[in-house]
Parts: sequence; C-alpha cells; structure tokens
Amino acid sequence: MKRQDYISWDEYFMGIARLSGLRSKDPNTQVGACIVSGDHKILSVGYNGFPIGCSDDTFPWEREGDNMLETKYAFVTHSELNAILNYRGGSLAGARLYVSLFPCNECAKAIIQSGIKTIIYECDKYADTPSILASKKMLDAAGVAYYQYQPTGRKIELTL
Repeated sequence: MKRQDYISWDEYFMGIARLSGLRSKDPNTQVGACIVSGDHKILSVGYNGFPIGCSDDTFPWEREGDNMLETKYAFVTHSELNAILNYRGGSLAGARLYVSLFPCNECAKAIIQSGIKTIIYECDKYADTPSILASKKMLDAAGVAYYQYQPTGRKIELTL
C-alpha cells in the first residue's frame, strides 16, 4: 500500500519557492519564486538579489537613505523577475508561479507579459500599498488568477 502522508503539489512547490528565497543575501526580506508547468514540472526558480556582476558587498542593502541610490530598491531584482529571466525553455504561457510574497506592480508586468496564468502566493503583507494595488488591478485586467497558499499545518523539516 502506498504512503498516504505525502505532501501536496502546492506544499511541494511553495516549499521550493521558500527554499529558493533562502539563497537571498538581503538582510531583511528573503523572497523566492518557483515557476511550474501545467503538468507539475519545475520550469525555473529565482530569489531576490542583485543582477549578475553587481557585487553583494558593494551595492547597498539598506531600506532607507537620503536618496534611492543609497538603498537596495534601485538595484535588487525581485524573485519573480529572476525566475522569469532564468527560464531558458521557450514560452511560459499557461504556467503557474509560486512566490513567498505577493508580486509588486513591476513584477506583475513581467508575469503578464510572460504568459503566466496563475499566481500562488504565501504572504500579502503589503496589500494596501500602491504597488500591490496596481499589481492586482493589472493582473485582474489581464486575467491572471491569484490565490493565497493555504498551509496544511504540517511541519516539514529538512536536515542537511
């Protein structure tokens, strides 16, 4: 008889997204993303960080500064965009995106343009900000579905 306590697809792919986020060197926010095909194949992953060639040691990680160039916001590539850019297999049309934080308006544009049709997000802590309100307005207009991941309460532990 087969095991009955295996994890669901949502648990599996959100776990991959969260694990990817642990690669981020951002001291405040670690976000991961996992793009999945309709037949449950992982197409790409990403996490928030600086573009290739931009040193994690010389670019700023600060959240606040006298101007934008003193903060991470002008330089960090978000996990969703990294996952889209990391994909080398052709079209993402119809794919699902698992992400640990609801996508901002800039990532929503890339998600829509890439053809991703469903977003499963873990956290929406910035729901009332202009960026997220704009994101949801564009996603709704473009017919991209989104829903919040519902944890089962199961504790999944990796020991490495």
